[in-house]
Formats: sequence, structure tokens, C-alpha cells
Amino acid sequence: MRSWMKMLKELTLRPKVHQVRKSPAYSFDEDLAKPISGQKAKEILSKSSDIVFREFYLQGKESIPCLMAGVDGLVDKNLLDQFVLKPLMVDLLGRRELAQLTLSNVVDSTIQYLLPGLEIKKISKLSDAINAILSGDAVIFFGESKEAIVIGARGWANAGINEPVAESVIKGPHEGFTETLRINTSLLRRKIKHPSLRLISLKLGELTNTDIVVTYVDKVASPDIVSEVLRRLSTIKMDGVLESGYIEEMIEDFPYSPFPQIAYTERPDVLAGKLLEGKVGIMVDGTPIVLVVPAILTQFLNVNEDYYQRAMTAVLFRFVRYIGAFIAVTAPSVYIAVTTFHQEIIPTDLLMSISAGREGVPFPALLEALLMTIVLEILQEAGLRLPRPIGQTIGIVGALIIGDAAVKASLVSPLMVIVIGITAVSSYAIPYYDLSLAVRLTRFPLMILAGSLGFFGVAVGFYAGLIHLLSLRSFGVPYMSPIAPMRIRSLLQDTFVRAPWWAMKRRPQLLEIENPQSGGKGKE
Repeated sequence: MRSWMKMLKELTLRPKVHQVRKSPAYSFDEDLAKPISGQKAKEILSKSSDIVFREFYLQGKESIPCLMAGVDGLVDKNLLDQFVLKPLMVDLLGRRELAQLTLSNVVDSTIQYLLPGLEIKKISKLSDAINAILSGDAVIFFGESKEAIVIGARGWANAGINEPVAESVIKGPHEGFTETLRINTSLLRRKIKHPSLRLISLKLGELTNTDIVVTYVDKVASPDIVSEVLRRLSTIKMDGVLESGYIEEMIEDFPYSPFPQIAYTERPDVLAGKLLEGKVGIMVDGTPIVLVVPAILTQFLNVNEDYYQRAMTAVLFRFVRYIGAFIAVTAPSVYIAVTTFHQEIIPTDLLMSISAGREGVPFPALLEALLMTIVLEILQEAGLRLPRPIGQTIGIVGALIIGDAAVKASLVSPLMVIVIGITAVSSYAIPYYDLSLAVRLTRFPLMILAGSLGFFGVAVGFYAGLIHLLSLRSFGVPYMSPIAPMRIRSLLQDTFVRAPWWAMKRRPQLLEIENPQSGGKGKE
């Protein structure tokens, strides 16, 4: 019984700040802390068929055996042939630099005189050599020398730069992040061409050694938030980090809240805009999803195209999205409360129509709504998991066929089908998928409260949700800011409405930033 209670505690209670997830003890016999050795590296890596080795000699003052290692498929073989092996084995024959080569100076001489290239560095630890090889670089070992050379020769295939499907725009840049970290950092650097843009590299994952980049704009981002991001990342101890979602769960403030507390994007322009507001980005190698912290509720209902359209157009579309989110949350519960407890507020003609439509339906409104909502969730999930052409067909045809058949069989009323349909369409107006999932999840307890207590239950559910939202923080920033605490300037500048660019003279007052001025000249 005690072991069961301990397991339940581990699965439900979040560890304290100083505690981290423990990795299992792996019996890896090799000691990577030893001095560098080409033969030792070959013994460790030769058991994998994708590791390639090339042995050759440098004929200097003495004959120096060399060993080059790399991962087939991760290194650029043409680059190594033309700019490493050919210069060392062919082009340098007879040159005076070779006559001075000895084992003691071969590493420094090779870097300074013999090899062209920008990404060349010297290492002296076996663990650094192994990590460099497995990360896609090439490493040259020189006989019994205690030093080696790492050559930046990464050249694996990538998917190319395309527009993100989930964040497509009509007006604005049509480029998105890829699965390659250095391509993503270059896309960001193209947007912010200033030395104050900081990129801090980390590695996470005991086995995956995933490259992480924390990015922010110096003198704009709060130093407290930057240090807090780095501190939380440093506490992550796990076997592997394969996607940014791993990190999101480990560093968010309230893990059991259905509402997202960390924003994300696949677009360089969106990330650049958030960094200029004083936020911090977390880029993960192997995924185009970039995390952005801190996050507030209202930003999940805004899209980047709001800033590319005229201000009045952006206000209209924001109003539509807010109304859509409100309908997605309340429509089923309001229908249940009205038809079950508060028929007196319905006009007589409409009440007669609703009664005629519900004639013969064997289920109460609550059960009717729950069944239709569950069917809708199943259709949405099936449409996502199937191939895109089939998924779209299943979503549309399935909803039409099932809805029509359910009405004809008197399992649900026609008005219920309309309400659930409006709810589904309204939820699609929420631009962030994570917030849409939170809305779909909170819809169920609201329907149960409405079916049990009517409008009083709906009010109780709303108050409970509001209290929960007011209690949330994202890296110390109130989740409901700038509504609570109220910041009038931010509220009028870029929350429910979007002020014209000439009126945005200050950055959003959501967190303490060093330089509040936006830098642009406002219209006087």
C-alpha cells in the first residue's frame, strides 16, 4: 500500500524547484572524461554502422598518423573531400609548412596554416569529440596528441523553408521555421539585424544532447525573466528532449491548468515581434515550434496578421475572434440552461418551435448535448489523424450524415445540431490550437453545471474559471494582464483593439523591461 501511495504521489505532485526528474542509471562502461584519443573514440563508435572513419598520414618533419571521424548522412562529404582531405593530402605536398610539422605543433599549425574554413576549433576532451561527431561535425585526431580538431561540416538534408500550415496569412511573410536549428537562428537574425539580439546555446537530454537556443533582445527583455528561463532550463534532467513540448511541461508554472501558459510560433516574424516586446524565445533543434515566454491570455486570441492590416480591420477581426471564443465556451451550456430551467425567458413562438423539434427525443437536453459534443470531438480527432484529403472529407461528410441521421431518428433535436455546429465553427475562430483545446475541455463542466443548476450553475462555472485565470502566472507575469492588473495604456494600445502604428509609442506594459520606448517616431 505504501508503494502505491508513493507512486501516486510521484505522478500527481509536482517536484519542488530544487528537485528534478532523475534519469535511470545506464551502465555505460566507457569513461568519456579521459584525455582525447583517436583509437579510443574509434573503439566507442565503431559499433555503429553509420560512423565512418578515414585514416591518413601527414608527412611533415615526422610522419603523423591521422584519423578523421564523422556520421554518414550528417556530414557534408563533398566539403570534407574538397576542403579537408584534399588540402592535407594533395595540395600541401612540397610546401614548407609541412616540413615543420611535428606531433607537438600539428594541431595549431593545421588550424592556422593548412585548413581553410570558418568553423574550426581545438578540443582536448574525449567527451567533446564524441559529442561533436554525433552532432554532425567531423573530428580529426592526430596520433597520440592530446588535442584534436573539430570541423563544422554539417550537411544533412532538411525540409526547406515553407509557410507554416497552422499560421498561414494572406498579407505578410510566407516563411516559417524548419527542423534545423541554425536555419531558424539565421531566419531570426534576418529579422533583427542588431547586436543586442542575444542567442544563448544550451544542451538538454542525457542521451539526446539536444541543442537549445534561448534568444532575447538585450536592454529590452527583463533580466529577471531571462535568468529565470535559464534557471528553469538548467533544472531539466531527463533522458531526451525530442520536441519543444517536453520543455514546455517542465518549465510552466501551473502544470494542471488546462490553459496554455507558454506561447509558441513557427514564424520568424512573430518571434521577432515578441522579442521586441521584451519576451524570451526558446528554440529547440529538430522542431519548428519555438516557445515564447511569458504568455498572457489575450495574446492567444491575436494573430500576426493583425499587425499587417489596417488598424480598423484588425479591430474588426479581433472582435470576431473574441465573440467566437465566447460562443464556443457558452453556447451549449446556455442552451441547456434555457431549455431545462428557464423556458420563461424564451419567446412563445420560439418555445413552440423548440418543443416541436424536441418531440420524440428520449434524452434530456444535457445528455443530448453531451452526446453530440462527444461525437463532434471524435470527428475532429479522426479528421486530424487521417491523411489530409481523407480527413477533411470525414469531418464534413461525417458531420452532415451523422447529424441528419440523428435528427431523423429523433435522437437529437434539430436546434441542438445547430447549436453544436455553431459551437464547432466558433471554436475554429480561436487561432491558437492549445487555447482551442482548453475551451473544448472547459465546455464539459459548464454543460454539467448548466444541466444541474441552470444559469446559477453557469455563473458558478464562470466565477470558478475567472478565479482560476486570475491566479495563473507565466514567469511571474499575471495571466490576465493587462486586464488584471489593469494597465490602461496596454489595454487601449494592443489588447481588444490594435492602435495604429503611429500611436504605439511604448512597448506593452506587461512586464518590467529596461527600455520601454518602442524606438519609432509616433505621429504627433
